[in-house]
Amino acid sequence: MIIELIADIEPMTVELITNEECAMSTTDTPGATDTPAATDRRNWRMLPVILAAFFMYGFDGNVVNVTIPSLQADLNAGQAALELIVGGYVFAYAAGLVLGGRLGDLFGYRRMFLAGMASFTVASVLCGLAQNPTQLVVFRMLQGLTAAGMVPQVLALITSTFPVEQRPRALAWFGVTGGLSGICGQVLGGLLLVSDVFGLGWRVIFFVNVPVGIVVIALALRLLPTATSGRRPGLDGIGVLGISGSLALALVPLILGREHGWPVWAWVLLVASVPAMTAALWWERRVARTGGQPLLDLTLFRSKVFNAGLAINAAFMAFFTSYVFVLSLLLQTGLGFSALHAGLIFAPTAVLAMVASLKGKGLVAKYGLQILTIGSLITAVSVLVTAVGLQAQGGGITQPVLLVSTALMGIGNGLILPSLIGAPMAGVKPAQAGIASGMLSTTQQFASVTGVAVLGAIFFAKLGDGTGADAYASATELAAWVALGVILVMTALVTVLARAAAASAAEAAEQARSDEAPSGGVAPAKA
Repeated sequence: MIIELIADIEPMTVELITNEECAMSTTDTPGATDTPAATDRRNWRMLPVILAAFFMYGFDGNVVNVTIPSLQADLNAGQAALELIVGGYVFAYAAGLVLGGRLGDLFGYRRMFLAGMASFTVASVLCGLAQNPTQLVVFRMLQGLTAAGMVPQVLALITSTFPVEQRPRALAWFGVTGGLSGICGQVLGGLLLVSDVFGLGWRVIFFVNVPVGIVVIALALRLLPTATSGRRPGLDGIGVLGISGSLALALVPLILGREHGWPVWAWVLLVASVPAMTAALWWERRVARTGGQPLLDLTLFRSKVFNAGLAINAAFMAFFTSYVFVLSLLLQTGLGFSALHAGLIFAPTAVLAMVASLKGKGLVAKYGLQILTIGSLITAVSVLVTAVGLQAQGGGITQPVLLVSTALMGIGNGLILPSLIGAPMAGVKPAQAGIASGMLSTTQQFASVTGVAVLGAIFFAKLGDGTGADAYASATELAAWVALGVILVMTALVTVLARAAAASAAEAAEQARSDEAPSGGVAPAKA
């Protein structure tokens, strides 16, 4: 049913996608002599399979938010352990993403996808079997690291296997999947906990990955082509250590600093991350100048479209992840909602995000980036509704106000998501797909961690020692105003992207005219 739905959707016109011919080396495992029509059908059957992996990553990143009370009761997990169970997954994922993208270029996207999915499934089993907080922290970090091996291959496979004219439609589904996975982590996670399947309690949220992982692997073996960049890149071990190390220096204090009262070591690590990243980038430039193959393709940053697209993704992820985190605390801890009840409050976001994404495809085709601006403004209104509602009603905020807010957020996000991923990937050559997707995903996760750390610090600073509904409402109100500022910054960045896209299109058109002039021009008549 999902495959048929995807196949029936009209292409979503994203004008930023390049018209350059695909230069990848792609061989379909089931048969290299298939007709173009057969290859096209296989591509659309492949898409739900690889998107399932992306959904699993996002689901597991968010579902632990609804299990916090259970983890405290069953494992006697303290606040620091809970921070690491949530943040350690994101940390390991973000630190390994660039390497995961390069390994896909090196060993093949299909092979890395299968290895990553199998490892992620095993890590999920280990998480479900954990007997104490320390074990769960370690296994969650392993789970995040294995996700970093499979997720970059999703974008790389889309970019390398789909023709240019079909790529926007596939990327739109990628964006929708990313948004829905987080919300479904809240809704389905709450349902699983309340159902207490087989008496497993919180462990079921990890064990549910096992049958899904097995099915995805079986389908991937049949449907995924062997797509590579047509070259054998080096691994650049120093680049791996430099980039991952500098990210670690920044992410560790962002995740743990607030919990420990921002000690001196946290600030030292944050400051040290700047020269460490500078040195790593210097090394990458040196490798490129000497004819080597660096871990990061810094030529991507020459594109204003790529830079603006990355900034928009960073702003959205910083807003969305942190805002949902704060709302979850308000609903469950502040207002005393059950995991299922809190999840149902978020249900309108999931449903309307899907509807808006599908119904808005014609609007995107007609109006382009203006729809991204409209979506951002609708999301801003949703946050404003929450902030004003909390200001007026405090801890007695009514469910209709919350539902209106989450519904508007679903509509806004649904208009944002289809264009969100395509924005920075526009114009990326297929040979750069693995590196570009790794860089994009790293940016998103770093922004997510930063957003949670910053908005979480603001929230808990305002909360102080407060424990009642009014205290949580006051803290959430302040966080909502800050989140509103972030989404407005994103709205402004869309204008920057639109200008960069227009300039890039004009430059490409001028170049095309210049290339055609010698052969298409008419020679002047002789006197």
